[in-house]
Amino acid sequence: MSLLDMFLVRATVAAIEPLTPRMRRIRVIGDSLRGVDWQPGQHVRVRVDDVRLRSYSIWDFSGGGQLDLCVFDHPRAGPGARWSRHVRAEQPVAFTRPTGRLVLRNHAPYHLFVGDETAAAAFGAMLRALPTDARAQAIIEIGSPADRLPLPRPRDLQWTHRAKTGGIVAALRELDLPSEPGVAYVAGEARDCQAIRRHLIVERGWAHSCVIVKPFWTSGKRGLD
Repeated sequence: MSLLDMFLVRATVAAIEPLTPRMRRIRVIGDSLRGVDWQPGQHVRVRVDDVRLRSYSIWDFSGGGQLDLCVFDHPRAGPGARWSRHVRAEQPVAFTRPTGRLVLRNHAPYHLFVGDETAAAAFGAMLRALPTDARAQAIIEIGSPADRLPLPRPRDLQWTHRAKTGGIVAALRELDLPSEPGVAYVAGEARDCQAIRRHLIVERGWAHSCVIVKPFWTSGKRGLD
């Protein structure tokens, strides 16, 4: 047993369900999940073969021994994509405990979620966890209408198509935001995340500390599938 094995949570795949044509919900169960701490927005790193780990957002976690992962099927068949395509119910699975700084700041005057399809799973968990009276807006870029995940609807949820001129930053620039900064949760493709962060800080005057960025992938870079 390796040192890594000593720190992995072990469970069993219970079910696989397509949420969109390119997004799978993989449900895992096990007594080892009971009592595991989790904050909405966090991810786990799944062992997808003998040597590799891949990060997947937690869609839902009951705390009673059941955890749902959302896995986006990137076109390039890397180790993570191959695992998600071929995993079946009743197979064992091992992963790290939930981690990540993409979590809610409940003290914020309002919450802004900006990202692409790969961010939608984390955003869904965070939106469900918001208090009912919280002010929230979201803008998510997708390749086609079929990529829409079933998300809780904040006051303003916009889906923008990738083919739109100017991309997600142009759509964000048109968004009517309150005059005072809130907290922005930005996730998805790395270069888009940088552009969104720059827009909020330079054009909108937000403080660096109010923009939480989590790049999930970079076009053409291996190891982020």
